[in-house]
Amino acid sequence: MVWILPESEIDRLIFEDAPGGDLTTAAMAIGEQHGRLALRARDAMVLAGVEVAARMMERVGLQARIETRSGARLEPGAPVLSATGSAAALHRVWKSAKNLMESLSGIATATRAMVDAVEAVAPDVRIALTRKTFPGSRVLSQLAAMAGGGIVHRAGLSETILIFAEHRAFLRDEPLHALAARMRRAAPERKIEIEVGSVAEALEAIDAGFDAIQLEKFAPAGMAAVVAHARSRQRPPLIAAAGGITPENAAQCVSTGIGLVVTSWPYAARPRDLATEFQPV
Repeated sequence: MVWILPESEIDRLIFEDAPGGDLTTAAMAIGEQHGRLALRARDAMVLAGVEVAARMMERVGLQARIETRSGARLEPGAPVLSATGSAAALHRVWKSAKNLMESLSGIATATRAMVDAVEAVAPDVRIALTRKTFPGSRVLSQLAAMAGGGIVHRAGLSETILIFAEHRAFLRDEPLHALAARMRRAAPERKIEIEVGSVAEALEAIDAGFDAIQLEKFAPAGMAAVVAHARSRQRPPLIAAAGGITPENAAQCVSTGIGLVVTSWPYAARPRDLATEFQPV
């Protein structure tokens, strides 16, 4: 797992919790003392964010040691991260680094639950996480999803062409075959994807030659009908299912033959818990 974040983002994460320094540690006059911090898994979890947390600690002058990498499945008590240095540096970054890992591990754990549910039925179908994250958290949230075995559906608007009904509201009923042809002229090196809301619309999009069809909140029977029509084509498009998919119904969805699950469900997962131990050195 490669976690690429600029130093400015690491600084932002630190600054958010201590814009004027750590008042409590300064008032207690303990900042010059040295200590060691150890973080362990309190819950079973899929770990995420430990590399970012370590960079936060190193940024304030601590020596950090990563005990377990992102993507690992942890049992309660498993070591995660340790750091040594001044009490001032430890307290400046400890809580924000811990909160970051707990939140991201929640996303990773939820993603892994969906991946496991799908792989049991269709090992080649991937779980793709959307860009529907809380503003300012997208990169970290999507990296957490990757730690859980997911992939990124769209990093942002500049990355792919995905036509929604909200785009088509401005087209004055342009036929889908004409729209697909126009998109290919505009971006000949890109695949063209469209989201549809009914089986009839999906069949029209397949016949129009779109590369990928995203089915929004379809029932399994509708998914199966669309997949059957797509497979009748010489070059079948990718059929993706989106909207309302959870670990409880993911297996039923992929059993219809769809090729991709698009979801934002893991982003709302509850954080996992990390236990903290401080020792003076």
